[in-house]
Amino acid sequence: MILTRVCSLFLAAVFAQSAMAGPNTPADNSDVLKEKLAETLSVEVHSLQESPIPGLYEALTDRGVLYISQDGSKLFHGNLYDLDKGMKNLTEAALAGPRIEMMKPLEENMLVYKAKNEKHVVTVFTDTTCGYCRKLHNEMQEYNDLGITVRYLAFPRSGVPSANADEMESVWCAADPLQAMTDVKGGKRLKLSKCDAKIAEQYNLGQSFGVNGTPAIVLEDGSMIPGYQPPAALLKVLESTN
Repeated sequence: MILTRVCSLFLAAVFAQSAMAGPNTPADNSDVLKEKLAETLSVEVHSLQESPIPGLYEALTDRGVLYISQDGSKLFHGNLYDLDKGMKNLTEAALAGPRIEMMKPLEENMLVYKAKNEKHVVTVFTDTTCGYCRKLHNEMQEYNDLGITVRYLAFPRSGVPSANADEMESVWCAADPLQAMTDVKGGKRLKLSKCDAKIAEQYNLGQSFGVNGTPAIVLEDGSMIPGYQPPAALLKVLESTN
């Protein structure tokens, strides 16, 4: 109740400010706002633009989406929904397009389980110690048989550095990474090895996408589904988004 009250007071203040400034007034202090977010919260701001709420700006950061008032005095962290469009998650929609572009530099580091008759491609942030990640991996053939190619990015839940991250690096650095992933998720121990697997970069990318658990599935349009999806259910979701 207290949190709801605080959010309500904040949004009321934003609306009051926007009524005086005029709707969708372009921010001429965007650099100042970016600097304040970076200094105050130690985040990297990738972009800053007007949000669907006049007077409130949407900052895409390496820790997800944040909202800041035009004068830089108020901050809001949470999801915005459109009541007139079936409770559409506007925060998730804001991340969808940028996710596709932000994944491209790491495509060569993905572990790809390719479907022979490929119809869809999903990218999954995975962890070797996660039960539902193992369940998803055990059903890999079913996903592939349905025409779903699965690409893995590493998201060690213990963070980087950690023993968890070291294990995932060893998977990526193995002579046969795809088999190594199957072995580790099947309970086998893998000899530790190191290479330029960019595990930290993959983990940081997941954080910027708003990943807070695994598996997290990024669809072809950039939208993200948190948690495990059975093969048939995932296919339905993919078909409905095309």
